[in-house]
Amino acid sequence: MPTDATLPYDDGNVFARILRGELPCTRVHEDEWTLAFADINPQAPHHVLVIPKGAYVSWDDFSARASDAEIAGFVRAVGLVARAAGLVEPGYRLLANIGHDAHQEVPHLHVHILAGRPLGPMLARPGDA
Repeated sequence: MPTDATLPYDDGNVFARILRGELPCTRVHEDEWTLAFADINPQAPHHVLVIPKGAYVSWDDFSARASDAEIAGFVRAVGLVARAAGLVEPGYRLLANIGHDAHQEVPHLHVHILAGRPLGPMLARPGDA
């Protein structure tokens, strides 16, 4: 079975359409390498998505194919967005889902920045409601 790095990029995915300006978003940050915007279905009081501008399916794909400049720019943008929002204290969570088992819904690399309340354990445990 192919890895995410070998799957073709779907140019019609929602984030590709946002990057092309076909769909609106509430921009939080934009630079040469990244776009950050408010999630339209927030799972916490502060929920921002950070995406690379390049056509990458997942973290696996990005880490295998992106240039050093793209990788550095993306990682720095995630930190910049969190710091600019004042999230370093009391804290925030970064989440990147890769593939079916992790419930990746959009086949374009994206990192969720979640904050604004206690977020609980990292993963639901058996018996948690």
